[in-house]
Amino acid sequence: MELLLDFFRGPDGVTLLSVYHAVLRLSLPTLALLIVIRSARSLLGFRREPEVWAWLRLATGELLPVTHWENLLGRKKSADIVLDFATVSKNHAVLTKLDDGGWTVTDIGAKGRVEVNGNQVLSGRVNYGDTLSLGGLEMVLEPVSQEEARLQADSRTKAGKGNSPGLTLVLLTVFQLLVVLELAFNREGDRVTIMTAYGILIGVQWLMFIAQKIIKRSGFEIETIAFFLISIDLGVCASANVGEMYKQLIAMGVGIVIFLVLGFCLRDLDRAKKLRYLAAAVGILLFLANIVLGRNINGSRNWIYLGGFSFQPSELVKICFILAGASTMDRIVTRRNMWGFVLYTAFIGGCLVYLNDFGAAAIFFVGFLAIALLRSSSYPSAVLILVGVGMLAVLVAAAALAIKHFPHVANRFSGYGHIWEDSFNKGYQQTRSLMCIAAGGLFGLGLGNGWMHYMAGVGASDTDLVFAYVSEEWGLLMAIMMIFALAMLGLFVVRSAKVARSSFYTIGASAAMSILIVQAILNVFGTVDFLPLTGVTFPFVSNGGSSMMSCWGLLAFIKACDTRQNASFAVRLTEKGGART
Repeated sequence: MELLLDFFRGPDGVTLLSVYHAVLRLSLPTLALLIVIRSARSLLGFRREPEVWAWLRLATGELLPVTHWENLLGRKKSADIVLDFATVSKNHAVLTKLDDGGWTVTDIGAKGRVEVNGNQVLSGRVNYGDTLSLGGLEMVLEPVSQEEARLQADSRTKAGKGNSPGLTLVLLTVFQLLVVLELAFNREGDRVTIMTAYGILIGVQWLMFIAQKIIKRSGFEIETIAFFLISIDLGVCASANVGEMYKQLIAMGVGIVIFLVLGFCLRDLDRAKKLRYLAAAVGILLFLANIVLGRNINGSRNWIYLGGFSFQPSELVKICFILAGASTMDRIVTRRNMWGFVLYTAFIGGCLVYLNDFGAAAIFFVGFLAIALLRSSSYPSAVLILVGVGMLAVLVAAAALAIKHFPHVANRFSGYGHIWEDSFNKGYQQTRSLMCIAAGGLFGLGLGNGWMHYMAGVGASDTDLVFAYVSEEWGLLMAIMMIFALAMLGLFVVRSAKVARSSFYTIGASAAMSILIVQAILNVFGTVDFLPLTGVTFPFVSNGGSSMMSCWGLLAFIKACDTRQNASFAVRLTEKGGART
């Protein structure tokens, strides 16, 4: 490294250095665009072909395909298996695939009886060859033939086909090395820390990639997008406070453990369902600890300090909240489960209002709406939406009280849309952010050359205002790449959710992605005064250990929704090297 730097500082060092910086400022956004586009093409290029797991043969001989692990049976047009018979209820029963290959059928309050081989059941096992009766309509459960299973597996989209994740990871590594070289020029006293931190990051991402190859998984695009955003995060830390780089790496390590453990738990639908109750309890305990031990920072008490480390419980509760809300099909239509989730959400909202963290409250509200809308196929679920409207009214009322009694909240809302009229007081942070965005232009001033973190009075420049920070030093093009990367993940979830194997995975991935997208919107729009500044982080990029761990946990839900052939470690293989279940 020193020899390379000395070369650029030779007799013609000034000329070489200026050429190098010019080339680098073009290379970084170009590489970023290639990384995001390659990942997006691989994620979005799959065919949304339905999977057939079994057949239901009617007395007429007609075969009805069973296309999910969880299937709503009924007369309703939106049911997974539509049975248009007068004796069948709109939502009659749920047919669920078990981990051992068998099935269960659950009566969800239908008017007609649910029977297996002539015996009435509320919830019972169904084996292949058994006769299932719904309101007197009889059908036989039949397996998919080996030839049908083979043809179906062969026709499914292979992860990374035409867009090798390995090559994309090579491009990301080159991107990271160029970032290290740029920072080494501009942050001479911090070279060892910077090189060590990025070396650890590169080592971790390649270790994860190789490990997934060993277990015969070929999809690494979701993780690549996360590591791309973290690469920008470490660059922000190197410029703002180089000591934070190691803390972010520790948080990333913990987050990856959460990602892997949660992904393993989601492999088994029964295990995932049981995990919901533990997650709900953990979420309650975290908020109770926050209320007792929380410290007041900038008007909010959503921080706990332990042994020199701080964390925000609300970030980890996001994972618990989704696990509690992502009910499986047989529970979506039950009123007891619905009211339990409503009360759990009300508890979380009440805690956040008490802690004066309205940014987090808004994010949880969006997550609640996403879950409610996805569960709105029944009367009890429709109640969720009505409760959501009521919760919004309560949230607005609480925000109004906070504006009245807390000056920092009042300043943020009263300054919204008028920041240039009071640029030295209420609009100070956002006007300086916009100035820095303008100063950076398309390609930035260079890593470590920005002025935003030196400006007195501009707090949280590397967290709440990180969009402006990146725009100033990395350039507006790179800041747009951050948004583009998250948008591609969002499109992938929309496409995958339609063919997901369980309502649990559909709701989990959609709610997780909704939270990530809304975080990014609040962060970016708050910075540029399109929305009031709420103090919300940008996923994976803002400096903050709690946010980093939370983002990896949310990513596990997205990974579990990936149904491409052999793409996700969160889905099992039927046989060694074979097609997945």
